[in-house]
Amino acid sequence: MQTIDFSDFQKIDLRIGTIIQVENFSKARKPAYKLWIDLGDIGIKKSSAQVTALYGASDLMGKQVLCVCNFPPKQIADFMSEVLVTGFANENGEVVLSSIDFPVPNGAKLH
Repeated sequence: MQTIDFSDFQKIDLRIGTIIQVENFSKARKPAYKLWIDLGDIGIKKSSAQVTALYGASDLMGKQVLCVCNFPPKQIADFMSEVLVTGFANENGEVVLSSIDFPVPNGAKLH
């Protein structure tokens, strides 16, 4: 594994946000949702997330998730994804979202 300097880590804008809207993303190549995430001071941002194997739309509403906020926007079919919602693959390759144990303010940065 390659090591990086702490200054490299600081370049990644990792913030917590609350999912406030979920829609099925029928035009995505793989099953996915369209998410709208409240990231506090930086506003509401959109993301496409391939998490349908483990999460229903109602499971995601109100969930706080960790997002990378400074990647360039990415066009996915007819949807512009503005942030990357992070997660980990389980033993079956299904994405488990990165989240937190206790609520924190939307837009809070990862330390």
